[in-house]
Amino acid sequence: MTSDGRVSQVQRTSEGASHRPYVEARRLTKVYRTPAGEFTALKGIDLQVQRGEFVAVIGKSGSGKSTLINLLTGIDRPTAGEVIIGGEPLHTYDEEQLAAWRGRNMGIVFQFFQLLPTLTLVENVMLPMDINRLYPPAERRERAMLLLEMVELAEQAGKRPSQVSGGQQQRVAIARALANDPGLLIADEPTGNLDSATAESIFGLFARLAAEGTTILMVTHDETLAARTHRAVMIADGEVVNEHVSRALWVLNYDQLAEVQRHVTPITYAPGSVIIRQGEMGEHFYILTGGRADVFVEHPDGHEMPVDHLRAGQYFGEMALIGRQARRATVRAADDGPVEVAALDRAAFNALVEASPGLRHELQRVISLRQLQSEVDALQDVDRATLQRLTADAPTRLIAPGETIIRRGELGETFYFILEGAVEVFAGRNGQEALIDRLGPGAHFGELALLGNRRRVATVRAAGDGPARLIELDETAFAQLRQLSARFAGQVEQTAAERQARI
Repeated sequence: MTSDGRVSQVQRTSEGASHRPYVEARRLTKVYRTPAGEFTALKGIDLQVQRGEFVAVIGKSGSGKSTLINLLTGIDRPTAGEVIIGGEPLHTYDEEQLAAWRGRNMGIVFQFFQLLPTLTLVENVMLPMDINRLYPPAERRERAMLLLEMVELAEQAGKRPSQVSGGQQQRVAIARALANDPGLLIADEPTGNLDSATAESIFGLFARLAAEGTTILMVTHDETLAARTHRAVMIADGEVVNEHVSRALWVLNYDQLAEVQRHVTPITYAPGSVIIRQGEMGEHFYILTGGRADVFVEHPDGHEMPVDHLRAGQYFGEMALIGRQARRATVRAADDGPVEVAALDRAAFNALVEASPGLRHELQRVISLRQLQSEVDALQDVDRATLQRLTADAPTRLIAPGETIIRRGELGETFYFILEGAVEVFAGRNGQEALIDRLGPGAHFGELALLGNRRRVATVRAAGDGPARLIELDETAFAQLRQLSARFAGQVEQTAAERQARI
């Protein structure tokens, strides 16, 4: 019992078992046989949950998430595969063994409460203790009252379920599920029939229980609640969507992630091997699902420069597919172990981008960031996370040939990096415009106004046959980059002096 009188959770971990999954499903398959034929609800699911984790199971109706929960609880039996909880192979137990184990180790919270209407609230909470003969009979009521106090319903203990609200009934159901101090709490849509305020209160109770050591699996349709758990497991078409895939493509909805799951191909690369090579045409988009990878850019003088390090949950290969260009970098598996990726071919990738404006926008943002890091040598000493933070709100501009970007004499409050295309710089001489410079990818401009009297001293226009892609930084981001990178600050000062001399 804790110092405030609430029932404490038993410490269930040990040094020897702390790294083993508490809940494990191995190649779990469920096939239903109907008059219309066989229907495979689960297709070889693998799932691991550690002790004390609060995991949300999400997915559309019919995706297989309730079937998964039924197999984990023993309400239904798998057609194939294994269910191991707390080291116990539950798939091998008969009904009597399973019922005995479940009564002592698992609490279940149903969407529709399942309280016995003829019993009082305290009697409903006592019921699991009576059935499983846990705790001395004289202590059961006291324990039930403590649990009701924990869910703030001790004053309602003598009422029957019909005399309290739906939210209060759900709290009683949670107290009942905790009656035998289970290591695992499984909740099937516990907030599905509750108003938002009550749902928030129930979620807060689950979060507190998880913090005290209870392992919780919660089925939910609520993506907002799922995002607040330790992690979310998405089920689509009877399969678990790889968590690194769903994290990488976080802007996609259920249907789109299910489509990705249907089309990705898992590939493993040996340590140090090349996954994509600079200069080659790209046919696949890759999501890193295991291990680490390094990104290199080969410069014209032949030397290779490392520009990024990728971990599980990050993606690469999108630039060549969106731009229909050759690969602009080489990606290799790190030397310390194999790399696992989920690969999506060009056709599936293009269909996905076409269906999701949010993904297209996110990809363009990431492409701009990668181009900035690879094209601008002076930013090589700024790590990716910092650069991403500084450019998070920086717009990418696509400027048509001949269009003016900045005009001489105007106030200057922004700074530009060129990602693609070219621009021309014009100064005023003898009442005429004179071309004084032409800049390409990796170059920057706009610094003179920010370093000087705030007025633009030259006019800059997009040049060439195609548009110029620029990333536009505000004055704050420009100043922070100068502070973070002595190399960048030095190049800006040198460039500013050279341009001032030309003008």
